[in-house]
Amino acid sequence: MQTAVVPSEYFDRRRPVWVVPDSVPAIVPRSARLTEPQWVAVYRWAALGGDLLAAVIGVSIALLTRFGYQVGGAYLVFGSLLPLGWVAAVAMSKGYEPRFFGAGPDEFRSILRSGAGLTAVVAIVSYATKSEIARGFVVLAIPATVLLALLLRYGLRRDLSRHRYRGRCMRRVLVVGRNGQASTLSEHLEKRPSDGFRVVATCRPRGDGRPHREHDALLLGPDELDEADIMAAVDRHAVDVVAVASDPELAGQSLRRLSWALEQKGVELIVSPGIIEVAGPRISVRPVAGLSLLHLERPSVSGGPHLLKGVFDRMLALILVIVLSPLLLGLAVAVRLSSKGPVLFRQRRVGRSGEEFSMLKFRSMFVDAEQRLGDLHALSDGNGMLFKMRDDPRVTSLGRILRRFSLDELPQLINVLRGEMSLVGPRPPLPQEVALYAADDTRRMLVKPGLTGLWQVSGRSDLSWEESVVLDLRYVDNWSMTLDLLILWKTARAVIRGSGAY
Repeated sequence: MQTAVVPSEYFDRRRPVWVVPDSVPAIVPRSARLTEPQWVAVYRWAALGGDLLAAVIGVSIALLTRFGYQVGGAYLVFGSLLPLGWVAAVAMSKGYEPRFFGAGPDEFRSILRSGAGLTAVVAIVSYATKSEIARGFVVLAIPATVLLALLLRYGLRRDLSRHRYRGRCMRRVLVVGRNGQASTLSEHLEKRPSDGFRVVATCRPRGDGRPHREHDALLLGPDELDEADIMAAVDRHAVDVVAVASDPELAGQSLRRLSWALEQKGVELIVSPGIIEVAGPRISVRPVAGLSLLHLERPSVSGGPHLLKGVFDRMLALILVIVLSPLLLGLAVAVRLSSKGPVLFRQRRVGRSGEEFSMLKFRSMFVDAEQRLGDLHALSDGNGMLFKMRDDPRVTSLGRILRRFSLDELPQLINVLRGEMSLVGPRPPLPQEVALYAADDTRRMLVKPGLTGLWQVSGRSDLSWEESVVLDLRYVDNWSMTLDLLILWKTARAVIRGSGAY
């Protein structure tokens, strides 16, 4: 830990003394600060080159598929211009803005918007000039370009994530706010290194006392932060981003002047509204009476979207049952032959609105498992609420394989067909768990429990009880069909790896 004491020629007695981590230089010379980090330029050129390559391949596929090797001169010209138009469309959709690099879905959305926009432009130009552009060519060229561009950008982001997990290609962040809010914001910003934020210092008013984190700053000046303090910290630590935690004293005109000052230095300003576990689709900013008000949409827990979810769940479950029927039959025979007892294990679980149902699983334990449970409680590896053991002696040899790859849960597709469960949702709780729920925990039962969910792709049995509840509530409050599809995709990877399953 280094303590950077501010020299008198830089500040007077009202200015701060910062405590910064050993890995971060206390003072970064102004000459060492670049207007744009080198990795940003490399990433932008790589993204641009990837988009151009995707367009060239997409156009080539369309030309060869539609015309073979007898391509007319007009289509060669049009095919040559289309990659340039594609890159221009991505640039207009903000696909090359550094703030979107490697963080959030906006980078991918820009690709999809570019595809839709370029298709519209080609159609309008074709109609206005009365040129007969083959629809088959356009239908092949642009979707192929979009798909290839998404794949290349995904690979580029994965490479960037690997660098960020090693501490490279990060954006230096100064957090501004009071102790509690500032510490929470700092923890969230650094929670996922793949987002690329590294907190190098925190500015807090003097009245907040001693710092709770190694990044915190001790302010020796007045109880209120002002623009001069913040801008001094910006220069001293050569930050790329200033993150302001929710603070009524730093709002309105003060925040506006701060944004102007940061704009002159090319530093990005982000403001945390203090709202946690609320996804972007539920948040919108709307102008009202000259103010920019943050609106929170109510979570969707019923109505048309959930009717669509129910239809989707049952159709996909039916398809999976039909496709996996040989596997299901084989597993049933294997369970029957491996040990004495029934093929299926039935257990009472609590579903939507507190309704109980019988959840189905392939039996993975010996038939006397419940009688032996009392002798094993002291050896639990669970999360306090649930009993779990990594080497549970009650599990059969076949059961260990079934559990590792979640094959024991396949009969729950029958529960989905019955309408008792969804493919994606909160973990189905036991009645004794529900009896111990706090008031907030009961929100998990606003939707049907799922065969998989955020808990399945975020650690499974390795999660603590609090972490499981947070994930389930996050799902309930931010549900969407897109989120369901993303979880289904991640579930396949989690199951193949067998991480957190025992």
